[in-house]
Amino acid sequence: MDLSLVIVIVCAVLAVALIIVFVVYGRSEAAFTLDIGGASPRASGGSDSSAEKTLSGRLTGFAVVVGAVFATLLARLWSMQLVSSEEYSEQAESNRTSTVYTQAPRGRILDRNGREIVSNRASLTVAASADVLDDEVEVQLLANLIGMPAQAVRRRLQDSSEGYQSLRTVSVDVSRRVVAYIGEHPDVFPGVEVEQRTQRSYPLGSLAAHVVGYTGTVTSEQLSASEESDGEGITYRSGDVVGQTGVELAYESVLQGVRGEQVVYIDAYGDVLGLSTSIEPQSGSDLVLTLDVDIQRTAEESLDRIVGKMRDTGIDSVGGSAIVMDCTNGEILAMASNPTFSPSVFVGGISTADWDALQDEGAHNPMLNRAIAGQYPPGSVIKPLTTFAALDHGIASADSGYYCTGWWTWSGDQSDPNGMRCWSESGHGGVGLVDGITYSCDVVFYEIGKGFWNSDTPEGMQETFREYGLGSTTGIDISGEAAGRVPDAAWKWDYFKSLGYSDEDSTWQGGENCNLAIGQGDMLVTCLQMACVYCGIANGGPIWRPHVMRGVRARIGDGFISRYRCEQINDVHEDDAYRNLVKQGMLGVTYEESATQAAHWTNLDVRVCSKTGTAEQTSVDRNVGWFGAYAPADDPKYVVFANVDGADWGSSSAMLVVRDIFGTIYGQPDTSTAEVGGTD
Repeated sequence: MDLSLVIVIVCAVLAVALIIVFVVYGRSEAAFTLDIGGASPRASGGSDSSAEKTLSGRLTGFAVVVGAVFATLLARLWSMQLVSSEEYSEQAESNRTSTVYTQAPRGRILDRNGREIVSNRASLTVAASADVLDDEVEVQLLANLIGMPAQAVRRRLQDSSEGYQSLRTVSVDVSRRVVAYIGEHPDVFPGVEVEQRTQRSYPLGSLAAHVVGYTGTVTSEQLSASEESDGEGITYRSGDVVGQTGVELAYESVLQGVRGEQVVYIDAYGDVLGLSTSIEPQSGSDLVLTLDVDIQRTAEESLDRIVGKMRDTGIDSVGGSAIVMDCTNGEILAMASNPTFSPSVFVGGISTADWDALQDEGAHNPMLNRAIAGQYPPGSVIKPLTTFAALDHGIASADSGYYCTGWWTWSGDQSDPNGMRCWSESGHGGVGLVDGITYSCDVVFYEIGKGFWNSDTPEGMQETFREYGLGSTTGIDISGEAAGRVPDAAWKWDYFKSLGYSDEDSTWQGGENCNLAIGQGDMLVTCLQMACVYCGIANGGPIWRPHVMRGVRARIGDGFISRYRCEQINDVHEDDAYRNLVKQGMLGVTYEESATQAAHWTNLDVRVCSKTGTAEQTSVDRNVGWFGAYAPADDPKYVVFANVDGADWGSSSAMLVVRDIFGTIYGQPDTSTAEVGGTD
């Protein structure tokens, strides 16, 4: 008979017995006496303290107490048997079973042509049962063999994140010598095994490191987020390997596989008695990127060469970046950042020495993706937008003319010592808007800045810059993007007043308009933002959201089960005549600004529109060299942008990077050895 039924019957019998006792002994005559003193009978009060009456009262109280106890027991038994029976059954089952988890291989990361950028490789891993922790001698011998501190081995043996009955991971990527020694001495290492697992592999080394990112053990924040997701996202367990930056993080749900599970029966001591149900691990899906490894490699190698060249000439160059975009759909064909790092150092957990090396001041921030997070003044590459702003707001026209002596003053008095110089101190002579762009004449744009100051739309330049997306993020599908800054009167007031400056010093001045017109002052942009701006110029308005994901590859065949849906994020309207004017100016940059500069482009079959730029970074006392271009000029397909943080001129640094990239795109490398002089 079921034990619960027996308990119910016993409780019922006891309850009935108590009721009978109460009926038999609890009833008695009313406790009163009659006073027959010639008057009407009345109750005289008092209490009956006889032995019979006392016994009856005690039995009644006892019956009430015991009845309440049994009523509580019955209610609890009902709750356990009927209301919570399933919960207790699950708890009982969990006490006799345990689940062992197996990590699943992550999906591969491929370039647009199917070439592996990130894959998986076999890894020999030393694992041990928890019992090894009880043998101090074995722990010490194992630590000596692997080359780890004994305390570190103990900590890993205490880690039950993969399941209490699972073997504990002690060391990954062990040498064949370690494997052979453990295999030859099983009596010395009972409970220790060597397993073959998978680790992230980088067949192309550090190529595209900032784009693909790296993996690491799940953090406490990621664990908490997964627990709060209500089952909608991936549920992590302590010890899981997950994406931490770049594509590995952005597309974690695609790349992360489904862990394997093996349910085992255990006894009271935790020993495995048998096996139950199991689920085989399922690898993650392969992710195809928009990157082209050939273009990516060229961008990285060219940046490294040019940065090294700057240092060799005594210039404090700390790095640079380059972006290659398909302006017709927003695909990123290359995204390079210098200096770079190797994602492989994070496999199995990064060492303290490697981490310190990456954080060293002399390393110049190799973890920073300068292409999307490096913020710099744009310098002269902003001048096409300044031109659009001047034309749109009537500050200038196609017929406007200017005269450059190399020195400009607000009043026009050349003897005024408070003027501003053009980058070409000898002057450009008479110029219009087209030549102003081609030869990057600062005086033309100082006049435009002054014109806005005296107009009804003093912040017209800022309006145009923001229309093209500056001052806000593009929404690229990897994290870490910076928004840059388009300064205006309100920003300056709030910022400088918060620092304790006076009202006068916090007020926007006319000279700041002139600085803004040439991309100086407090303005900041990223390389990605400028590439998107030039996409809008090349396309005649439309700007597509930049992205690095192309699609998720099917497990069978070369098709896709999911593709990135391209999204237009902006469409800037300009008069066609204004667009043609700016285009003529940018063609002039490529082929007319400098003969030595043109020599690097005339050996390329396609025509290219471009703009040079050299901006002063006053806070760090070095220049940033810029060059942006799109091609073919008459039917744009590619936009390439580059900068070098620490350069003499944009034309002698970033321009060479962009030319190398176009050489790979069109299969026509730069054959010119002409040394480009200083052109802004």
